[in-house]
Amino acid sequence: MNTKPSLELASLIEGYRRFRANGWNPRRERWAALREGQEPRVMVIACSDSRVDPAQIFDVDPGQIFVVRNVAAMVPPFETSPGHHGVSAALEFAVQVLRVREIVVMGHGMCGGCKAALTQELAGTEPGKGGFIADWIELLDGAREEVVHKHGTEGREAEKAMELAGVKVSLANLRTFPCVSELESRGKLTLRGAFFAISDGLLHVLDEESGEFSPVE
Repeated sequence: MNTKPSLELASLIEGYRRFRANGWNPRRERWAALREGQEPRVMVIACSDSRVDPAQIFDVDPGQIFVVRNVAAMVPPFETSPGHHGVSAALEFAVQVLRVREIVVMGHGMCGGCKAALTQELAGTEPGKGGFIADWIELLDGAREEVVHKHGTEGREAEKAMELAGVKVSLANLRTFPCVSELESRGKLTLRGAFFAISDGLLHVLDEESGEFSPVE
């Protein structure tokens, strides 16, 4: 058996050593406090894409944000059917146990999941061969119709429209959860939409009244 670390693992280990030297040892008090528990004020729902790490984009310390990442930063609607509801479980924990005060849904540019939803290139594929992704991004089918009507299914303009629409879909689905809608109506929880543009590194925030995303200055 080959026990020599791969180049990929070796790179991770080097990063771990830098973390121990620069992130752990100089901040032992912070880590000691986190050992006793976590009290993040914000939950961020983001894409699994390796280019859009919320902790890096928002430059936060450990314990500041509770993060859920999945393909296309999607939130499924509230449902009670049997199954494994990972996003719903994390949302339930964040809202009811951690009592976060804000939930940010952050989409991003050049999102492969949103592009696949737009083109439907994985439709009909088997689980393990694209089928899991196809089933997941069906959450965007309703929003896709309007995007295709306005922009077609190809080109950056259509892709970005799908990415922005995905954020709005997740916000709408968040509000189908009773624990979320109740707290929002009481002013105890705020929902926000955001979009990070990989091309220029700009963060945009959604104004839900106008439906427009504006760059943060």
